[in-house]
Amino acid sequence: MAAARWLGAAAGMGGWFCRTILTDRSLTTQQRFHQLAQKKPFLPSAVWRNAVRGLFIQTQDTPNPNSLKFIPGKEVLESRTMEFSTPAAAFCSPLARQLFKIEGVKSVFFGPDFITITKESEDLDWNLLKPDIYATIMDFFASGLPVVTDEAPRTDTAASEEDDEVVLMIKELLDTRIRPTVQEDGGDVIYKGFEDGIVQLKLQGSCTSCPSSIITLKNGIQNMLQFYIPEVEGVEQVVDDDDDVEKEANST
Repeated sequence: MAAARWLGAAAGMGGWFCRTILTDRSLTTQQRFHQLAQKKPFLPSAVWRNAVRGLFIQTQDTPNPNSLKFIPGKEVLESRTMEFSTPAAAFCSPLARQLFKIEGVKSVFFGPDFITITKESEDLDWNLLKPDIYATIMDFFASGLPVVTDEAPRTDTAASEEDDEVVLMIKELLDTRIRPTVQEDGGDVIYKGFEDGIVQLKLQGSCTSCPSSIITLKNGIQNMLQFYIPEVEGVEQVVDDDDDVEKEANST
């Protein structure tokens, strides 16, 4: 894609920006930020198709083996994204609540036209989870209910009147060049703040627990922001309270 070529050329990444294209049954997967510094080849995504009730669902692998991208062939959240890391966080989404009822589902992420499901562990077989996920998605869209309710919080990075020139440039680069690329891998990156030269970002979806998230953050996003915005000295990942609790539980 043009965005990938632009990123590689503009940031002077050269051969470091891996742009291997893998094709399987007309669905093309590009190795993007998550595989920038990896030498290990990324296997082509498997395409699974369901035409039941007029809904055509495809699945696409992500760089995170515990996350799978479901593409229903119709709009999910227009031009924004939302992440639900716990069942309690899904209070504003009837679809996310139904997906959390499936045993083995750890988190749910909605993109403009896709749904990323993250499973609880690598020991769980996707072939056992997929049928329930397919059925839940198809039943929901057949119901006509909204994906999220009016009480859903906004998580976009739209410019505001309080933003200075540097913050506006950071948000523009994120929204036009970086976020679309990360979303292709079933995730997203959200602007959380800029202080003392450090850009604070939150990784979502498949990027949250991906082994390559640090590579994405430092070698991809940080390099690009620093190339175009001299005021940027670094990038750091911000985690929510729910993420902190989960990390503490996994470390004990």
